Amino acid sequence: MLGIVFTEFVEMVEERFSDDVLDDVLDTPDLSTSGAYTSVGYYEHTDMIKMVVTLSKTVNVPIDDLISAFGEHLFGKLVAKYPVLVEDQNNVLDFLETIDSVVHKEVLKLYPQAELPKFSTERLSPDQLQMTYRSKRPFSQLALGLIKGCAQHFKQQVEVSYSSSDTDDYYSTTFVIMLSYDG
Repeated sequence: MLGIVFTEFVEMVEERFSDDVLDDVLDTPDLSTSGAYTSVGYYEHTDMIKMVVTLSKTVNVPIDDLISAFGEHLFGKLVAKYPVLVEDQNNVLDFLETIDSVVHKEVLKLYPQAELPKFSTERLSPDQLQMTYRSKRPFSQLALGLIKGCAQHFKQQVEVSYSSSDTDDYYSTTFVIMLSYDG
């Protein structure tokens, strides 16, 4: 996994919880780096899983909620660092349709060794998009958080439903994202 994902996770834990909680998370046993991460490194995704489990136990928040919240946080941070990724987009659904074709191509220019998840999309209507996440890593809740963070960036409300159909080889989650015009 990309180092920037780890460094932003560390930053979120410190900002939303405390230095003491962060120390507990970074002291998680059996981390491949003993809790030291740089934004340009590549790390085992299992380190992230171990740290999220520790965080969940420490702050008594469900793992899925933490991962989704991190996705929301991460989207804002990535857009701040790489505004070019969203500058030609006008709304959340249009942006999400470009994840594999534009965004991940740009990510690979910056991080050629990155092993990125795959996303396929199908526009169901002008206000509804079906998006399928496929990865060898179990981070569909991170994708959900990124979708929510994307909606926040574009100042749009969305309703997101999802269902998973994992196999032995891949994690697969299909999201249906619908623009919401309520309040």
